[in-house]
Amino acid sequence: MRAVVENEREAIRARKTRESAAPLIPKNPSLRSLARAASACRACPLWKRGTQTVFGRGKPGAKVVFVGEQPGFDEDLTGKPFVGPAGKVLDKALAAAGIDRDEVYLTNVVKHFKWEPKGNQHIHKKPNTSEIRACFPWLEAELEVLRPDVLVCLGATAAQALFGKQFKVTAQRGEVLESPLARNVVATVHPSSILRAPDSEARHEQMRLFVEDLKKIARLIRASP
Repeated sequence: MRAVVENEREAIRARKTRESAAPLIPKNPSLRSLARAASACRACPLWKRGTQTVFGRGKPGAKVVFVGEQPGFDEDLTGKPFVGPAGKVLDKALAAAGIDRDEVYLTNVVKHFKWEPKGNQHIHKKPNTSEIRACFPWLEAELEVLRPDVLVCLGATAAQALFGKQFKVTAQRGEVLESPLARNVVATVHPSSILRAPDSEARHEQMRLFVEDLKKIARLIRASP
């Protein structure tokens, strides 16, 4: 019986290893080596539908890292994060807050686009816990290489991946949080939520609040050594 239990435990450990990107992380990684390794990631089934891995991009020595949920349709096609409609909202908000996009690093918790078909459309589908867990070592490695002064979680998926399911962006939005991941961590909404606002007045107000959050982040960046 003991041998059977040990065999079962070993099988569980092996399955967890297969379902995590951790074994793929190169030794002494750089952003370039991480992106190269991630391009062949098969740690979860999302690679089967995604066109390609969408790894983080930006300034290697960036003081601030923005983390979203996952790439969308445009990102899936181009291989670059935040280039679709939500990315355009983020660009506009960064400019309004006085943050140069060329000085930041943009990435996502999950590196493949999860979608389901609806006619000719690719409809965004939220990644589940196992998919987030499988992909999370890539984000950990990015942060270890970058060691940012400011880490910004865009939306609930990113914030909960880092702080746990109990974290509520609505309750802690804009707060400067303590974390070993960065000197300053701030959670705010994902720019895609602004696009989903019911009317132009609501979109304008949500954009105003988003820019206010980013202005706080701009002050943190300027205050960092």
